[in-house]
Amino acid sequence: NLGKFKLTAGKFYGDAVRDKGLQTSENSKFYAISSRFKPFSNKGKTLVIQYTVKHEQKIDCGGGYVKIFSSNLDQKNLSGDSRYYIMFGPDICGSETKKVHVILNYKNKPHPIKKLIRCKVDGYTHLYTLIIRPDQTYEVKIDNEMVTSGNLEDDLDFLPPRKINDPTVRKPTDWDDRIQIDDPNDIKPEDWDEPEYIMDTSAEQPEDWNDAVNGEWHYPMVKNPLYRGEWKPRQIDNPNYRGAWPHPQIDNPNYSPDVSIYSYENISIIGLDIWQVRAGTIFDNFLITDDEVYAEDFGDETWGETKGPEKEMNLKQTEEEQERERVTEEKYFAQQFKKKLERKKESGNDRAVRNTIKKEEL
Repeated sequence: NLGKFKLTAGKFYGDAVRDKGLQTSENSKFYAISSRFKPFSNKGKTLVIQYTVKHEQKIDCGGGYVKIFSSNLDQKNLSGDSRYYIMFGPDICGSETKKVHVILNYKNKPHPIKKLIRCKVDGYTHLYTLIIRPDQTYEVKIDNEMVTSGNLEDDLDFLPPRKINDPTVRKPTDWDDRIQIDDPNDIKPEDWDEPEYIMDTSAEQPEDWNDAVNGEWHYPMVKNPLYRGEWKPRQIDNPNYRGAWPHPQIDNPNYSPDVSIYSYENISIIGLDIWQVRAGTIFDNFLITDDEVYAEDFGDETWGETKGPEKEMNLKQTEEEQERERVTEEKYFAQQFKKKLERKKESGNDRAVRNTIKKEEL
């Protein structure tokens, strides 16, 4: 039941051959495809994962990310349950989700980045790059420009926090951290309390009402137009506000540093494991390397060289389509105008015939 990929450059491209990539071809399908390479470890080295994504169909809901796996992955049964090392790339669903995933596995548990990284949604090919360094820093680039960077330990919850609140210290009882308080001078109006529902005394008992069958008839209850809800005093700024209480911190006894968070053994497979409502996404230019400069140059030599012509082709196609629609519209209105003239001419001829008959009768 998995969706099928096809090899194509799509409807518009910068180069018909160089821009050929894996395209999802069936709507509302799960997709799973992977490629194996010689196992390696990134211990002591930089790891760069890079590829291009083109949501040609202006995707409304679906994944555009890649996953990196160890050598023991069962490729034939690749699914969302397959354990991965790294998940990276764009994910779009509706107006809420338009982000770039950065999820790293640590001690058999996936840890997503705590930052929100916006992805591209314009329908053109874009270059996505994740860099993980031995000093445990990372960088995310889109179209060879950095969009975020930081420290793995700080931006993903791999380890317990270095510092915690001192459990032996409590907030002073006289510390007031309420920003606003009830206005003591605001008094509830005497006529405020009204019931939410009242009897509709204008209603009349139905003529066919039978007390034995329906029970004793009562006036129906209706919403009271004078009901104003629960009264609450207005809020004013608290004159005694002292701000948030700074809880003293201590070293967390459960924290122990780990300088190998970034490192993985037997990296051996890159795969696509995604769901798409509307198919048409094209994946291309996959690269895994330890050389940041090479990755940037490779991006410039592939995506960088075809992005301009791709956009030009798309704009030209759009203009041609608009011109075809204009010509079709003009033809339609010309035909309608011609039909109108013919009907007018026919009705004129009918009137002339009727006038002739009337004269002859006269």
